[in-house]
Amino acid sequence: MKKPRRGLIVREPYASLIVDGKKTWEIRKHPTRIRGPIGIITGGKLIGEVEIVGVEGPFSAEELLAYRDRHHAGAEFLIPYAQGKPLWAWVLKNPIRYEKPVPVPPKKGQMMWVDLSELNF
Repeated sequence: MKKPRRGLIVREPYASLIVDGKKTWEIRKHPTRIRGPIGIITGGKLIGEVEIVGVEGPFSAEELLAYRDRHHAGAEFLIPYAQGKPLWAWVLKNPIRYEKPVPVPPKKGQMMWVDLSELNF
């Protein structure tokens, strides 16, 4: 896999579940056209990478509960997160957890995606 140019900010425990290969769907409020390798960032550190290979959906929060083994989110998270709107599952494959997390300097305005092109890793 080539070095990812962008990183996705993901909260724990979901970030670790992704890079450990246990979480194969990342639930988001919109689909994405991005495909290929992305970094996984949590707590200001790049902890690994994964490939986005597709998108499934839209789903209601209730429909997603049947796929909890893929996304690991319960009703207590999904229903308030959805706010009655549809959700999409970004399909993830080929996870890699880095032996040493790489610090990611914070940049103003970065809420979801981070440009990794300036990082040495």
